[in-house]
Amino acid sequence: MTINRPSHGEIIRIGAQSVAPGQSAVIELPIAQLYTRTAMNLPVHVVNGLHPGPRLFISAAIHGDELNGVEIIRRVLQQKALRRLNGAVIAVPIVNIFGLIQHSRYLPDRRDLNRVFPGSQNGSLAAQLAYILLEDIVKKCTHGIDIHTGALHRSNLPQIRANLDDAVTLELAKAFGVPVLINSTVRDGSLREAAAENGVTMLLYEGGEALRFDELCIRAGVRGVMQVMRKLGMLPQRRLKSRMQVEPFIARSSSWVRASLSGIFRSYKDLGDYVERGEILGTVSDPSDMFIDQGYEIRANDSGIIIGKTKLPLVSQGDALYHIARFADGNEVAANLETFQQAFNGDNVSSGQINPEIDPEVPV
Repeated sequence: MTINRPSHGEIIRIGAQSVAPGQSAVIELPIAQLYTRTAMNLPVHVVNGLHPGPRLFISAAIHGDELNGVEIIRRVLQQKALRRLNGAVIAVPIVNIFGLIQHSRYLPDRRDLNRVFPGSQNGSLAAQLAYILLEDIVKKCTHGIDIHTGALHRSNLPQIRANLDDAVTLELAKAFGVPVLINSTVRDGSLREAAAENGVTMLLYEGGEALRFDELCIRAGVRGVMQVMRKLGMLPQRRLKSRMQVEPFIARSSSWVRASLSGIFRSYKDLGDYVERGEILGTVSDPSDMFIDQGYEIRANDSGIIIGKTKLPLVSQGDALYHIARFADGNEVAANLETFQQAFNGDNVSSGQINPEIDPEVPV
């Protein structure tokens, strides 16, 4: 992979602050005030390597209830390997601080921040925040990783979504090291669309559920970010090949299985399971007749891997229950997923030998 680099380390300027090569800083970008006149800032963590290299932004909590990315960024910034960084890491662990305070996906104006890019300097609160993130962070970087989870009461298998038709993006997606890659088109007004329009190569990592920490997804995310930095030449390559290495598979397409009736949902399948077309995935039954009614059977609309599912047993007609991704060889993907899940299972980490929070790249 060829990376365009400056001939020497560069000063990074964000807002009114500068970070020289070899230095780190936390920069508070002013956003707005709450109606209590409490000032709200956007914390930006900058690690500027002594040597030249790509600039990688890492963002999380664009949706304020998606918390896994906040913890992933915290652990990444603790990595001792960053002392040998080439280029720079610009991390924004909480983009939507307003939503995080309210345990909400949205901003106070009920807008989805990931639908208003490139934003506007004088627009709505959402538009202004999008503008700040794009102008002060994204446009100053060469690459980016945006971290998400499933929606409220919905969990996602660890996965990368990106424009996999682009060769450079595909290389980085494979380097991240999760088994499932989704070739995803950009949504209008999304950060990924704005990054692409400004020539910034970007990955979107999804895993887990809103308002919850998922340790497997967090560990996989930390390791993935570090591996992308190694692929970009921002960090030295590891001497030993990790035993957690998995072969990623690209989904050809995906679709949701929805509830045909309202009622109590009982699931028979979990994330990562391979299912055949027509296979029973669960049932929805009338809660008032639960001792008589066996329930309406929910069947797979195609063969594939479950990459997302609802966690809520109360469903209404039309609710999304399972997200199934289709692969050329679903059985092989399922076997690879089992290896992946075992590798990141906390029970496999030897106590006293490995601290997965500080050094998750050590092979288990």
